[in-house]
Amino acid sequence: MLGQLARTLRTLVLPTRAYSNVAAANFAKLQELAMEEKCILVNDQDQYTGSISKRDCHRVDDEGNIRLHRAFSVFLFNSAGDMLLQRRTIHKITFPDCFTNACCSHPLWDIEGEREELNALGIRRAAQRRLNYELGIPMAQARPENFHYLTRIHYADRGDGTWGEHEIDYILFLQKDVDLKPNDSEVSEVRYISRKELDATIGNLDAPLTPWFRLILQHRLRLWWDNLHQLGKYENHKQIERF
Repeated sequence: MLGQLARTLRTLVLPTRAYSNVAAANFAKLQELAMEEKCILVNDQDQYTGSISKRDCHRVDDEGNIRLHRAFSVFLFNSAGDMLLQRRTIHKITFPDCFTNACCSHPLWDIEGEREELNALGIRRAAQRRLNYELGIPMAQARPENFHYLTRIHYADRGDGTWGEHEIDYILFLQKDVDLKPNDSEVSEVRYISRKELDATIGNLDAPLTPWFRLILQHRLRLWWDNLHQLGKYENHKQIERF
């Protein structure tokens, strides 16, 4: 029964859909509102230095700099070991219409529980919240204790020259069969792919990859995916990896 469920989940694809002008305008308003949320600023050792709006910490300044802030990337696998890809909507302000891993976002200073640093608990809580918001995954199916925290990655990308990323990115793995109901204002498509299909699928996508997903794919993803059953061997909570 579980094997059949996994096979069914792997073939799930939600194609990009056409929306009315009213719906598109509402989606754009939601994205603008989200830019007022406050992210957690850090130094290059991931130590708290302040908080500013998501808008201000993603804007590329006149010198090409972007404020360093805390983020996370969730890689979601079903029980068969297939990985979920999502395609960001065209309404996203940063890196619209790009393929990426299951969920990429930020812990918020506005939410007290997401400031908790011990055992990356704040990050895990933020991941639970965003999986529910972006993909409709019930909170009970992605509890903080379900996430496997692997490591942190420091990277920067100037994006389109106006909006970019500069993050200490916490890498979280979650292997579980979950219920999906993607949020149309965030996600235009989801699909599960198998490990053996990875290279062919990536090579045939009709949209670019987000910079963080591209870097993780280039440097670590294949190794981690091949070792889903023994991820503890690859934990690195002491050092921040620099890409």
